Amino acid sequence: MAFPHRNSVQRAVDLLNVLLVPAPDPASVAQVLRDHGEPDVSLSPDEVAELRAAALELREVFAAPDVASAASVLNALFAAYAGPPRLTDHQDGYGWHLHADAADDGPWGAWLVTSSALGLASLLAERQGVPGGLCASPSCGKPFAQTGGGSPRRFCSPRCATRERVAAHRARG
Repeated sequence: MAFPHRNSVQRAVDLLNVLLVPAPDPASVAQVLRDHGEPDVSLSPDEVAELRAAALELREVFAAPDVASAASVLNALFAAYAGPPRLTDHQDGYGWHLHADAADDGPWGAWLVTSSALGLASLLAERQGVPGGLCASPSCGKPFAQTGGGSPRRFCSPRCATRERVAAHRARG
């Protein structure tokens, strides 16, 4: 079965990767939003700061050590940010989809938390496991989603996994 919220989960990962740096570049954040279907994005420094604060909160879902902890973090985010679920097509034929934020023109941070939490919670419920993790490479730490089957991932990419495998091999020496 195809995971219906995979796009929102991948968007969350991609946004966290550009937002979880000391000074996120507004153009990079806007590009990720455009890459994930948000038209005509222009972000003020305050909006980027708001998105970064939301990303820091969402990071805790990826840092959760187990499924119960991830569910607890998601429930806290829903309690703090979500309103009643509603369907919207943004009045422009965007396609009907579920929102849990207050309004289509609400704050970026609330949108990021609620839309990402919906996808992550759906993934957690479907897989009965943690929806993601943080890269085990000490030089990386980027979040990643656990969307596939098989063994749980430890690294965000094959590149990080290979780098750590080579370093471990060299250390055994």
